[in-house]
Amino acid sequence: MIYGDIHQPEAAGLPAGLLDALRQALALAPEQLSSGRHELAGTACFMNVMHYSTQLPDTKKAELHRQYVDVQVVLSGEEQIFYGAAGSARECEEWHDAEDYQLCQHIDNQQTLTLRAGMFAVFMPGEPHKPGCTMGRESEVKKAVIKVPCEEATG
Repeated sequence: MIYGDIHQPEAAGLPAGLLDALRQALALAPEQLSSGRHELAGTACFMNVMHYSTQLPDTKKAELHRQYVDVQVVLSGEEQIFYGAAGSARECEEWHDAEDYQLCQHIDNQQTLTLRAGMFAVFMPGEPHKPGCTMGRESEVKKAVIKVPCEEATG
């Protein structure tokens, strides 16, 4: 997991492919886009823009991916993300190949990250993460999740 600020993304030390995908997504002004999928031109990358209310962590499951790196950008609001190292997901459900995800009940040695508007977090394949968690009170969040195929991540 890597995190940083969208105003200085290079300071996070992202590989070139992830940095390029983040910059291209931000150039589309995701804060002004409607919810849904938006393609990033000239790549196999895409961005899902979403709006939701945070929830209690106990009501949510962690997710894993194999084919894509997740770059999660909070555009407005704030949330906590619970996460763990690769291989720390437990009590996992069936794998959904077509959508590239698996849900899990538990993360061993779970850590917590607080993201506020203008911050991003990067989750590599195999790293369990549970975004959209409340920080004591419900918050409305607008977020962009940039999906970068593993082969394009290093650029």
